[in-house]
Amino acid sequence: MGKLDWIMEELKELKEKGLYITIRVLETAQGPWVVVNGKRVLNMCSNNYLGLAAHPKIKEAAIRAILDYGVGAGAVRTIAGTMELHIELEERLAKFKKREAAILFQSGYNANLGALGALIRKGENGVFVSEELNHASIIDGMRLSGAPKVIYKHIDMEDLKKKLQEVKDVKKKLIVTDGVFSMDGDLAPLPEIVELAQKYDAMVYVDDAHGEGVLGDHGRGIVDHFKLHDEVDFEMGTLSKAFGVIGGYVAGNEEAIEYLRQRARPFLFSSALNPPDVGAAIAAVEILQKSDELVKKLWDNTHFLQRGLRDLGYDLGNTKHPITPVMLYDEKLAQEFSRRLFEEYNIFAQAIVYPTVPLGTARIRLEPSAAHTKEDLKYVIDAFEDLGKKTGFLK
Repeated sequence: MGKLDWIMEELKELKEKGLYITIRVLETAQGPWVVVNGKRVLNMCSNNYLGLAAHPKIKEAAIRAILDYGVGAGAVRTIAGTMELHIELEERLAKFKKREAAILFQSGYNANLGALGALIRKGENGVFVSEELNHASIIDGMRLSGAPKVIYKHIDMEDLKKKLQEVKDVKKKLIVTDGVFSMDGDLAPLPEIVELAQKYDAMVYVDDAHGEGVLGDHGRGIVDHFKLHDEVDFEMGTLSKAFGVIGGYVAGNEEAIEYLRQRARPFLFSSALNPPDVGAAIAAVEILQKSDELVKKLWDNTHFLQRGLRDLGYDLGNTKHPITPVMLYDEKLAQEFSRRLFEEYNIFAQAIVYPTVPLGTARIRLEPSAAHTKEDLKYVIDAFEDLGKKTGFLK
């Protein structure tokens, strides 16, 4: 028996349980319609909420940045990798989020690793108070920190209160939560979290990856949505979803962000975000500052799609966001739905199964964008009606 035979056994088991992930390869730019494996399909599983990933102004900005600054940053930010573009984007993001300062990272994942690893460290009198459905990057950031953590139940404020009481004597307490939960589309109850944080002298850190460009005035995110700008200590955002580019950042007060510049390991030890990405992100922020037209179109499309699916009898959970989880519950059925949507209806919509979500909660996660037309979305609704009846899921 070979030393890597166990890998083949694990892959076989994943396939038998309906948990094997098939990775589709796009042959065109992100958009409402894409070509995958030579086939033109309706793209319903991208985080490109506002359709900015291939927007002409975004592409032009990336090209200009290459011509002016080259392709690579060439170094970490603290040595020779900080360009004036980085400073401009950080200042624009801070202004957009109505905060004093912001710090750029190479991705949202890196932002969480860097910030969480710096804010609470092993050996300190500190503790993370973490939402049970937080994103993997938050979990990994806490693991890398090595500091203790307590977990509170999903959007359960009584349980959060109980956990805060348990750690009330700990000097540094950091409540960490997703703003929008990426598999379900439900929102963190930020006003209640902030109230409890103030009562128990805790800091609040919000991962707003799916709130940016979607919630709040002109897409400023969940903190703006709840008007809590001065009461949430740290706002993490990504540039790879609604902004259509790549990168992440944390916004907050000037002293807190300066501390992250001194302590966040991805900022200190990994090369800076490349000039074309920074230039493109600046253009994305400009587009959102000038107009909320795309945000309004996204929500119009969201309401149309979700109303149509609910009218058919599908359970979409407690979503309050364009994230649209079509609950099928069974892993193999979800994989079948995804395969048949692609093969028979030319709809690209991936199954979401364990370990991304708990066993027995498998789903197709649909994500409408501002770039979709009503005709596109009506086609999706009709396909789910037809396939639901063919599989016996809809009676």
